Amino acid sequence: MDNRIQTWLFDILNSIEEIETFLGDKPRNFFEYQNDKKTKRAVERNIEIIGEAVNRILKENPTIVINNARNIVGTRNRIIHSYDSISDTLIWSIITVHLPKLKEEVKQLLAKI
Repeated sequence: MDNRIQTWLFDILNSIEEIETFLGDKPRNFFEYQNDKKTKRAVERNIEIIGEAVNRILKENPTIVINNARNIVGTRNRIIHSYDSISDTLIWSIITVHLPKLKEEVKQLLAKI
């Protein structure tokens, strides 16, 4: 695997782990998240990084399979270009449903190196 792709996969993994750190070990609470502007912005920034890394991976090697890759890139674009159309519930569903799956996918891709 190309070193750049490996670096981007680590960027994705690191961003997911940062998001997990921001949310802490306590049970995740949507209302606390919704009222914590710093955490929301930090999470959104890491989702931007994840989206950009996925985009670069797809451009470099379109044969690498990352589930929902186009949606990940699309979310990154929406956060950056249409920030006013991003709802807290959308970001929350990404955090709670999609990021754990993406984390496992990335770990599996890195294990193949």
